[in-house]
Amino acid sequence: MVSQKVVIKNPTGLHLRPAGILCKEAMRFQSRITFTFRGNTANVKSVLSVLGACIKCGDEIEVFCEGSDENEALETMIGIIADGLGE
Repeated sequence: MVSQKVVIKNPTGLHLRPAGILCKEAMRFQSRITFTFRGNTANVKSVLSVLGACIKCGDEIEVFCEGSDENEALETMIGIIADGLGE
């Protein structure tokens, strides 16, 4: 298992469109991909799980990847979050 913390930079947080982008990218990997925020864990492959975390701009989350392609998955997830998820 690998993990890394990242700060959400997009001004509107993880609303529907960026959550959908994150989920779509996560689905490309076989690894289990989750993140934790304020003691709660969300499944990145589920848009509803991501939306339910209520992530705002400036919040720090920790992304966890576990599986055969975990390193590539983590690198990709951190990269698209750091780039603002299309915003």
